[in-house]
Amino acid sequence: MVRHLTKSLWLLGLTVVICCGAYPLAVWAIGQAIFPFQANGSLLTAPDGRVVGSRLIAQPFTQDFYFQPRPSAASYDASASTSSALAPSNYALRNRVARTLGPLAKYGPGAGSKASQPVGPDLEAWLRADQFQGNPHVVAQWADAHPGLAQAWVKADTGNADAVDAWSKEHVSAVATWVQANPGTPEPQAADLAVLYFEQWSTEHPGAWPGVVEHPDADGKPVKAIEPVTEGAEIQATFFDMWRQDHPDVSLEDVPGDFVTTSGSGLDPDITLANARFQLERVASAWATALHRDPKQVQTGVNTLLNEQARAPWGGLIGESMVNVLELNLELQKRYGAPPAAYSR
Repeated sequence: MVRHLTKSLWLLGLTVVICCGAYPLAVWAIGQAIFPFQANGSLLTAPDGRVVGSRLIAQPFTQDFYFQPRPSAASYDASASTSSALAPSNYALRNRVARTLGPLAKYGPGAGSKASQPVGPDLEAWLRADQFQGNPHVVAQWADAHPGLAQAWVKADTGNADAVDAWSKEHVSAVATWVQANPGTPEPQAADLAVLYFEQWSTEHPGAWPGVVEHPDADGKPVKAIEPVTEGAEIQATFFDMWRQDHPDVSLEDVPGDFVTTSGSGLDPDITLANARFQLERVASAWATALHRDPKQVQTGVNTLLNEQARAPWGGLIGESMVNVLELNLELQKRYGAPPAAYSR
């Protein structure tokens, strides 16, 4: 009995030493000796030496100076990797794609003289005309068709919720009628009244959207308020889908699929070369404006950088050419420096 127990203890001890000590130490030593970059997280540094992230994990870039990664259902949080899991039939997916496309959509080759021109101005004019599929009050129709989006607008900003609360105090009879029709919500919150708010707004401000406008107060400090607006990126994003439904035969430029779709992890660090070239004009224009340089010259330089950064599996023999967004943006900084302070907001 003692002999068997002793052998078992020796076996346990040997297993612990090998599996918990020798093996991890050997793996660490091989990694540090042969693959130090990968073993330490594939970390990338800025021109000033600061570690700015891993080449394996996507991170958001919002300034026009930089290329943007794929949309992320995980908000680029490496501790919360996830996909959107939205089916093609889910309107949330259609809405997210439409909101991305609205501010940057351009007419395609089949649009004649409008080819390559932005859709935005025509979309804004369509909203001001306040007609969707032959019926008036576009904003009200949007809220009626998508109450979840209307509620999301209210919840997205405290200023929006405050505007609805202030509106409800000025429209007591309308709110009372709503409560009668919804007895289960005797004390409605701002989000509960979202659809009613947009319906009334559309009647009082036809062809306009409740947008955030800044005005200076008595001390000169900017104060935000909700006022009727008829142009801007938010309008283009919100109503692109409805505008497209009203103009189904209009030719539009194609958009790379990975520009508007999330990856399975929400953290994909690469985009296709086609996606990068789709963003090229915006990025080059921002740098040219900030540096007071010729836009065509800057665009040529950035395009050359894209070609240098692009890679595909097996040395390009198979697969799509890809570009690592963080590496690409770091190369932009090395070439052009940090964006001027006036443009860093």
